[in-house]
Amino acid sequence: MANYSVHLFLTISLVLTLVKSQSSIGPNDDRKASSAYVVYMGSAREDEYSTTSMQASILQQVIKQSSVADSLIISYRKSFNGFAAKLTDEEAEELASMQGVVSVFPNRILHLQTTRSWDFMGFSSTVRRNPTAESDVIIGVIDGGIWPELPSFSDEGFGPAPKKWKGVCRGGKNFTCNNKLIGARFYTSPPSPEESARDEVGHGSHTASTAAGNVVNDASFFGLAQGTARGGVPSARIAAYKVCSAQGCESVDILAAFDDAIADGVDILTVSLGASESSDFFNDVVAIGSFHAMEKGILTVNSAGNNGAAGPLAVSSVSPWLLSVAASSTDRKILSKVVLGNGKTLDGLAVHPYTYKGKKLPIVYGRDASRSCPPNEARRIIEITKRIPSTSRICSESCLDNSLVKGKIALCDQFIGNFEAHNAGAAGAIVLNDHSDNVSFVTPLPASALSVRNYDLVKSYMNSTKNPVAEILRSETIKDLYSPVVAQFSSLGPNFIVPDILKPDITAPGVDILAAFSPIGAPSETPGDKRQTKYSVMSGTSMACPHVAGIAAYVKSFHPDWSPSAIKSAIMTTALPMDRSKNPDGEISYGSGHVNPVKAINPGLVYETLNEEYIKLMCSLGYTTDNIKRVSGNNSPCPKGSKNVAPRNLNYPSLTASVAANKPFTVSFHRTVKNVGPANSIYKVQVSPNPRLQVKVVPEVLSFKALNEVKAFTVTVNGRGLRAESTVSTTLIWWDGSHSVRSPILVHTHPSINSNA
Repeated sequence: MANYSVHLFLTISLVLTLVKSQSSIGPNDDRKASSAYVVYMGSAREDEYSTTSMQASILQQVIKQSSVADSLIISYRKSFNGFAAKLTDEEAEELASMQGVVSVFPNRILHLQTTRSWDFMGFSSTVRRNPTAESDVIIGVIDGGIWPELPSFSDEGFGPAPKKWKGVCRGGKNFTCNNKLIGARFYTSPPSPEESARDEVGHGSHTASTAAGNVVNDASFFGLAQGTARGGVPSARIAAYKVCSAQGCESVDILAAFDDAIADGVDILTVSLGASESSDFFNDVVAIGSFHAMEKGILTVNSAGNNGAAGPLAVSSVSPWLLSVAASSTDRKILSKVVLGNGKTLDGLAVHPYTYKGKKLPIVYGRDASRSCPPNEARRIIEITKRIPSTSRICSESCLDNSLVKGKIALCDQFIGNFEAHNAGAAGAIVLNDHSDNVSFVTPLPASALSVRNYDLVKSYMNSTKNPVAEILRSETIKDLYSPVVAQFSSLGPNFIVPDILKPDITAPGVDILAAFSPIGAPSETPGDKRQTKYSVMSGTSMACPHVAGIAAYVKSFHPDWSPSAIKSAIMTTALPMDRSKNPDGEISYGSGHVNPVKAINPGLVYETLNEEYIKLMCSLGYTTDNIKRVSGNNSPCPKGSKNVAPRNLNYPSLTASVAANKPFTVSFHRTVKNVGPANSIYKVQVSPNPRLQVKVVPEVLSFKALNEVKAFTVTVNGRGLRAESTVSTTLIWWDGSHSVRSPILVHTHPSINSNA
């Protein structure tokens, strides 16, 4: 049975208490089939002691004679009221029916999703900053921990932690915080004395340093991608919340981290993790945690997901109150070239520092280097098992024979073959790049991932000679003038849960990002990779997410009183347009565009969304009062008439509508904008022409007389029928001669969770 947890939701400040259990359920105990569940009981109460007593009492009622201490895993008492406990399915059902319990749901496993990137975005080290205010900004990193001794987290030159900080440093044995890394916590269920907040994988240190790492000169990955590593806000403070291990991230721990971070006093949360697919808000721990954070004035930035290969509707970060980030390339590309024995040089992708020093080695095809695996997959087996069995031509795990590949370069028909080539003791690997055409991954040995065309050239060369040889050159960096391009792995929208809210929201660099890394982590994610490095190259929406978190912190350092939705709006409406010819999926791949940090601190106008509007949105989606309570933690009845309001009328910085396929459509959007620029401002509307759409804006001019004045407008869009699962878009801009407040308008016919498609 899967590991589950019960979560009782209390309020809007997040913290956790770990209850340590010394005994386990006996083999003859009638509760031996228990699993972890989360029990959610709504908003937090002021008296934490009475909350704990109440939780223990309600748990004791269902587990009868068993020990509460043995069953209870985690107590949530700060930002919301709830707990996680080991329960049988029958006990979970009984708890769910009890008065005061909002919801009970099983624990889920979620997964983790720069020397050049900041300069590429025009965010140089000399941009205008507010150093004192930036030093008061605290970024909470919910991830895989942190390595505190890295130079990126040194506190040299830092004063004491901001007075608002209420957190602690509970990093475990031999873990010390400082005035830069001001807080650390770790979460394990059950707790272990051997655990700590230390990052053992590298992911957590990488994301933390990208958001707010110090300026570190001459950083590189064994001499590659060399330059100055720095975070978006180097003067900001970091609080690390370790919820992930190499096995994944448990929802009970993620909720506990949100609970703590909110109560600790963080300003921005960066969360580079998520589920493999989207789910309703009330079943999504990141949606629930970030809602409570939003109510406390904390913006959560979340990675959009790395499921781009699945096509549309794969974005997992869909909640409108958080900022969802897609990944794109920068103008730096890392190549690994292959020189064949016939003198032909082929460009491939990989990150490795190795060189043969002009020596060419024999090439052996995986099919000819195995005594235990068949050369090709059996189609009948694939039809039955729905998976590709181990085959030698793709260099499947345990297929290559050491005696046949030692001192040679293995040729493998899949990207993953380079890891098996390393495990088998090959001297190098040439693999087919079936993974991505714009990403270079760290490899544990000299390797190169070739395009189909170049890979076929290697095969042709091998067939033309008895003794094929090649040399794999050390990786090198080149200028990529084609960027930015959305990464193939980056998950696509539209939003499957709320089709009238565009997701992802924004795009940021997430390809080949150099940042801090755990010295005990494997840079290539290969167990046999024993190299130690303080900086490594990683790719993913996980890397894009902290870039935007750093920018959000930068905006907050200039506007400490801005709401999460105002900061989010500023980032989205100042984004740079992306080239549709290079990104054919358009807005469902890059959202509002490519993040533009310098412009974000002065957006002119912002679309501000109040907490009550999110409640109305959930009402319009058909959520019941109980469904809404599972998100908000409070009894929030639907306001009169809210169920009849279209979700597209949420005051969102992008304008999206889902319409029926093959039918003419007319849709309207109602929006308000708040003036955060000069008091006396006049904005005129501009709409990019698209022959497939007719767009009317009323009024066409917005005249402001004061700072923070709010004006309303309506956008009506007409168009002919769209074929199924297609999109059409244009752009709305409010322009005052200085500020360009830009919003995409997207109409689509993709299905949603509420459709019959």
